[in-house]
Amino acid sequence: MERYDPRWSDDRRRNDFVESRRGRNSGPSERDRHCEHNPRDVLTRDLDLPRSRQREFARERDREYEINGTESRMLATVGAFRIVSERDLQRCCESPDTRRSVRHLEREGLIRTSPLSVDDRAVTLTDRGRDLLEANRDDRLRRAHEPPQTFYAGLRKPRERTHDATVYRAYERAEQRLREHGGRIERVVLDYELKRDYQRFLQERNRGRKGSGGRSDRTPAEIAQWARQHGLPYYDEHVHFPDARIEYRDRDGLSRHEDLEITTGHYRGAHAAATARSGFTRYRACGGAAGGRGGGRRTPDPKLAEEFIW
Repeated sequence: MERYDPRWSDDRRRNDFVESRRGRNSGPSERDRHCEHNPRDVLTRDLDLPRSRQREFARERDREYEINGTESRMLATVGAFRIVSERDLQRCCESPDTRRSVRHLEREGLIRTSPLSVDDRAVTLTDRGRDLLEANRDDRLRRAHEPPQTFYAGLRKPRERTHDATVYRAYERAEQRLREHGGRIERVVLDYELKRDYQRFLQERNRGRKGSGGRSDRTPAEIAQWARQHGLPYYDEHVHFPDARIEYRDRDGLSRHEDLEITTGHYRGAHAAATARSGFTRYRACGGAAGGRGGGRRTPDPKLAEEFIW
């Protein structure tokens, strides 16, 4: 078997070699069918990255990395949720060599780890890790009219790493329940993306205007309408955002979403009441669902226990 030689200067020969190692003959249809049967690969469904147990070449501009299917899944999962614990990655990837894969990706400069607890570490993407995912998007693998999965690099709020690392664990619980009821996950949307879209809406009329001061002139009625259009609750003159949104299709093929909120023992008073009123599916980061499933369309009973995810 021909082996890759880094001294090759002929880009066409180099690319042909990488193409042959990655088994492109399988085609999008086979890859899509694989993802349909393996829900843990939903986040890599639109990525043209290695899927086999053997490490293969993946390229981003002038950089090349060797990764396998487990490591492709790790990168996409961490990128989609911004931060995932190493312990959760082991369960996600169903691999006994998770720690070895984490260390390999860290040496490759694709991920970064940091202490999360006494016996666990937080995993985030580096810029190079996110660039690798972005460079290997393949629109041919994405269903028509569906927005792509967003990937993130680095920690936005280091002080909230414990809370943010719990979001993936809540997603696992919700994903399993939705799948058991015939649901098919399309993508995950974090609060960052929802809040970014909201800020664009608020500032839309200020673009190109001098002296606007950055203040929005949107009326409460306009904001309430925007919230309704995006399936978000609006009350007390505020739009309320979940920690994460799962976009999925139900057993009838209809597009739906479920909003997740992580609560802790510190949620008290008005904060706790607002969280209950939001209609988000609540998961408590220390211990069954609090109601409100369905993306803000139902009001939960605040007396119901939240589902523990630790």
